[in-house]
Amino acid sequence: MMWLLKPETLPEKLAVMVVAILLFAVVMGLVLAVVDRPRLPKWVPVAGYLGPALLLITFGLLWPGMLTIRNSFYDHTGNTFVGWDNFAVIFTDEAFLIVIRNTLLWVALVPTLATALGLVYAVLVDRTRVEKFAKTLIFLPMAISMVGASIIWKFVYEYRDPGVRGDLPQIGLLNQIVVWMGGEPQQWLLIPPANTFMLIIVMIWIQAGFAMTVLSAAIKAIPDETIEAAKVDGAMGLRLFFFITVPSVRPAIIVVLTTIAMGTLKAFDIVYTMAAGGNFDTSIIANEFYTQSFNQNQQNIGAALAVLLFVMVVPIVVYNVRQMRISEGER
Repeated sequence: MMWLLKPETLPEKLAVMVVAILLFAVVMGLVLAVVDRPRLPKWVPVAGYLGPALLLITFGLLWPGMLTIRNSFYDHTGNTFVGWDNFAVIFTDEAFLIVIRNTLLWVALVPTLATALGLVYAVLVDRTRVEKFAKTLIFLPMAISMVGASIIWKFVYEYRDPGVRGDLPQIGLLNQIVVWMGGEPQQWLLIPPANTFMLIIVMIWIQAGFAMTVLSAAIKAIPDETIEAAKVDGAMGLRLFFFITVPSVRPAIIVVLTTIAMGTLKAFDIVYTMAAGGNFDTSIIANEFYTQSFNQNQQNIGAALAVLLFVMVVPIVVYNVRQMRISEGER
């Protein structure tokens, strides 16, 4: 029966998959059978429905989170209490300060620019003949994995040394455009801080489609009577956009901004794939705590960075909840 624990061949792996599915079906059947039985105390159905979810949250989220907070106050061995020393290292070491600076740049630029692009694009293509096709084009990056998008843009930024074979064209699209314009090709991903902005562009390219989709739905929900009344009052073009469209979709804008901001704080794939794990001053907190924990064997610093990331996410979530409550109260 050891093959159940360590399947090696394809038939063994398929057998394990079948056993897992059957086991899941049996467990769910027992749960439903117990819950649906008549004359049971009220707490039994509650426990049947909420119990599995609470167990998963407790052992998959709360317990690891508590261990991470605990490890952030200990040394790398996990045995010696060091207090705030790990956080002091993060906020005094120049390398970590660059990581924090890059993270703040990502959080400031990606949500703002991606939301702005998505909103403008949604307004421009709204109710046009090519609306579906135009929306499909900007939404396509959302269907690509972060790693796939990173590889695509890595080719865009690719550099070929003109001193080796000057007669060959540049492989990278960006450098070839620079050459056509009479400039010199650059190793964009090796030049700080420009390389950080090059990575940010990739994230904006991906998230603009999400912003466009949500905001387009919000724009279509604006009553036609509101638009017509504004036009009768002389609101056209930019005035219609800033005084009618933007205020009407404000709750959707807040949701998009906060969602993209939280996703940006957790961005890892782009930096790891395009910048070789955050080299050349491109690392951000989500990438750095992985590097410190698994590559540098500094679990204490990695835990402190994870706690710092959590602290940065909390205000965004609180702001989102407060704004949504305000929006509900205005309705």
